[in-house]
Parts: sequence; structure tokens; C-alpha cells
Amino acid sequence: MLKAVIFDMDGTLVDSLSGWEFIWTEFGKTYLNDENFRPSKEADKTVRTMVLDDAMEYIHKTCAIGNSGKELTIKANELLIIFYKEKAKLKKGASELLKYLEEKGVKMCIASASATDLIELALESCGIKKYFSKVFSCREIGKGKDCPDIYLTALEYLGTSLESTWVFED
Repeated sequence: MLKAVIFDMDGTLVDSLSGWEFIWTEFGKTYLNDENFRPSKEADKTVRTMVLDDAMEYIHKTCAIGNSGKELTIKANELLIIFYKEKAKLKKGASELLKYLEEKGVKMCIASASATDLIELALESCGIKKYFSKVFSCREIGKGKDCPDIYLTALEYLGTSLESTWVFED
């Protein structure tokens, strides 16, 4: 029997794929005078599961843009605040699913690679913050989603068994 759900945010609840496109366009304009800049498909895919600091260091090294990964992280954070506040939209059916799960008494939390402040901003701007008892970020856990730590931490917080807890991840 389902007792709890751990949701990813980006790409699962919030349609944030365009957020990366927004970042790449702005990076291109800012650093390369080319609004059509896109990293390789492999680099783009790699950074989407990384903590932002690591992702921006990776982009700095592989794409040779900016003076440092730290500089790119600062710029990316500025852009993500704009994106989550003004552009992010819920995925189709997400609101209905959350309402249904709440009505059934299912516990819900978030496990995301995004920073906690950005997650909170997205949940608030999309009107779904009330459904989640806790937000977990890879940044706070100290490991990316390529390791199970964030999910195990969320599971422990929820206090439910592995068999009664589902994970929604893209």
C-alpha cells in the first residue's frame, strides 16, 4: 500500500527543461556573443543531474566559457531565480496528482539536484508548496543523484518502508 512519495522537481513536477535553454542562451550572449550557444548533447545531459557548482565547473572546463566555474555558478543562480520566479510551469497533471495523493493521506517530499532556495521558489510560484513536508537538495546531502543518498535520507525522514514509498523521477 502506498504511504509516501518522493518527488523529483525538475522535469517531473515542474517543466524546467526550458530553464537550461534559458541558461545556455544567456551564457552565449554574456560570454560568447552568441545567443545560439549550446554545450554538446553529452555535456548538457551530464550537468542536469549534478549539483550546480559542479555543473558550472564542468561547463567552464568543457566549453571554455567564463573565467571560472564559480563565476558561471553566480550567473546561473541569477538566471535560475528569474526562471523559477517568472517562467517555470507545472507539468500537465501534476496539480491533480498532488491533490489526489494529499486526499489519500500520502506523505510527500521533494528530492532534487537543485538548490533548496530555488526549489522553494519554484514550488511557491507554481502553487504546490503546501503539498510537501520537506525539501531535500543534493547540495545539502553533499552528493548528486548518481548516488542513492538523497533518496535514502528522504525515505528515513518519511519514516515509511521502501515497499510503501514510491519515487517519481524523470
